[in-house]
Amino acid sequence: MGPEHDQRAFVVGVGAVTAVGLSAASTAAAVRAGLNGFGQHAFAVDSAGQAFTVARCPFGDPDRAPAERIRELACGALQEALEGVASIRGRGVRAPVFLGVGQSRPGCSVERPMLESAFEQVVSDGGLRAAGVRLVQAGNAAGAMALLEAWQAILSGTEELVVAGAVDSYLEPETLEWLEQRDQVHSAGSHNNPYGFVPGEGAAFVALVSADAAQRWGLSDSMEIVAGSLAREPHGLGSTQVCTGVGLTTLFRQLASRLDGSRADCLWTDMNGEPYRADDFGFASIRAGGWLADPSAFVTPADCCGDVGAASGPLYVVLAEAACRKAYATGPLHVVYTSSEAGERCGFVLRGAMPKAR
Repeated sequence: MGPEHDQRAFVVGVGAVTAVGLSAASTAAAVRAGLNGFGQHAFAVDSAGQAFTVARCPFGDPDRAPAERIRELACGALQEALEGVASIRGRGVRAPVFLGVGQSRPGCSVERPMLESAFEQVVSDGGLRAAGVRLVQAGNAAGAMALLEAWQAILSGTEELVVAGAVDSYLEPETLEWLEQRDQVHSAGSHNNPYGFVPGEGAAFVALVSADAAQRWGLSDSMEIVAGSLAREPHGLGSTQVCTGVGLTTLFRQLASRLDGSRADCLWTDMNGEPYRADDFGFASIRAGGWLADPSAFVTPADCCGDVGAASGPLYVVLAEAACRKAYATGPLHVVYTSSEAGERCGFVLRGAMPKAR
């Protein structure tokens, strides 16, 4: 790319499919309004014979095979994100896809060849040149980690346009049974666990371009990814040692250092009702506090969409972008982060393009 390459990355397209919306716009509106998409699973029941409470996407054919439903969810969000670069269709621009998927677990139905083939078709149908799929499998942080790799590809000058996102679903009966055995499902079984999470599903993607490519192609950007980082918690879920937020503290400090003395206006977090995540956030906030303008200025989208697993990170970028573009955010600086049970902590500093008051 040469020495003149502008090493900044901008969001130019977003897409999402969740339990509260079949598009990025409808999902953002529902989360802003505090609506939830919770309901009873059609047939899966817990150990007490009660239907699991889940957040299911009202999308496509619910009777499709699990792997096909994952493909359908992902392709819907990917196709929407590519609408942001519709003006460069037919120019032969390459568009690699960075994809995050859920951790290996019972009921996880990710068939890589099927997804790669489907993605290449969606990219080609969007008038771009398919350039492969980079897969990241790492639990809740997977989508953010895929986005981190995509962002780094822009900064290094390796790519001018990338698409990054994730898809996940906790709704397969085998997965729900596994979660209940681990005492992670909200209101599951005879103990009516109030400290679990509502299993969800969804997909979210963002299209990123370099600053100079956006100018050259005449693309309208709406948000800059200012910084991204990855840290690791040594005491993940299930560890015999207590998690005191070491990894998340490191992540927060790394991201805060890129705020240049400013304070973030909003934090988007994947806390989902589990004590482990709340404790992790609490310890980290005490250790690395002061960078958030208002300590209460955080949003937990799982309250609306359920826990969407690997799709969390990209979805939060989509939601932050909408909040800034539609001017209901309190300010332009946002932080998003996600946490995997194995210990990965991944997050970003975002700067939105806030419209000027009329």
